[in-house]
Amino acid sequence: MTSAWIIALACLADAFIGDPPTWPHLVRYMGRGIAWLELRLRPWCFSPTDLRLVGAIMLVAVAGGFALGTQALLVLCAWIAAPLYWIAALVLSWQCLAAGQLWREARVVLDALGSGQLEYAQGQLAMIVGRDTSRLDEEGVRRAVVETVAESFNDGVVAPLFYLAIGGPAAAVAYKAINTLDSMVGYRNEAYQYLGWAPARMDDLAGWIPARLSALLLVAACPLLGLKAGEAWRALRADHGAHQSPNSAWPEAAAAGALGVLLGGPNYYGGQLKEKPWINQEGRPVSAGDGYHSLRLIQVAYVLAAAGAVLLALAFWD
Repeated sequence: MTSAWIIALACLADAFIGDPPTWPHLVRYMGRGIAWLELRLRPWCFSPTDLRLVGAIMLVAVAGGFALGTQALLVLCAWIAAPLYWIAALVLSWQCLAAGQLWREARVVLDALGSGQLEYAQGQLAMIVGRDTSRLDEEGVRRAVVETVAESFNDGVVAPLFYLAIGGPAAAVAYKAINTLDSMVGYRNEAYQYLGWAPARMDDLAGWIPARLSALLLVAACPLLGLKAGEAWRALRADHGAHQSPNSAWPEAAAAGALGVLLGGPNYYGGQLKEKPWINQEGRPVSAGDGYHSLRLIQVAYVLAAAGAVLLALAFWD
């Protein structure tokens, strides 16, 4: 089995099976390792410099450790039997992707809104976004769904596929470890502004190329769905720098323009109001159908991304 076939099968597994919460998952083990390291290393920090150093140590230990462990496992499996290697590579590649489960959870939120269950929708939304969902009205919940599925298209699809294609499962696992570190400690607040500095900067660097590719893929998917690629491109050019992160707004801006909706704006996080700029200010409020349209847009773009990754893997490896 070639690397291209492994990527194709991993995409199918992610799309149709996703990440069942009761199944073991690589990211959960990464999270436990990060929490364990922070618990033991933070007490040794007495200055901002110490915290930055510990953050860098955590970055090397987690990303490097999981990447080396992945490669060692694959070498061992290949030595035992080729089919075992293919199975291990497939499972590891699959677990680096994170779109299928998000689509299902997003659809639950949208379906709850459609049946008038705002509080239930808010509770389900809280499982996939970081903002305070209890303050959101129906339009705010729909807007949060569109934003998170668009932003996750980069982190959960394009970036891992990019690294799978050029570096195999070990490279994709390293990216996933960096991204998980950033999601846990890469905050600009009192607790993590120094400890999370190195993981956050590395996540920005690792996601730089994939973020731009993800936006272009969303624009390319528009004609296949009867959406306006020109509007997606206009919003992308105007608002790709709307977030503090150099990467997050790229797919969000493209999705906002494609759907003709207004995204972003102020939201509450942990009880604190955080002012964020609006994306696609010419857009309208997110309507009941826009959430479902955003899922279809991401799904079509996913097919394009998978095809591109397969071709890239053929060029690099097969």
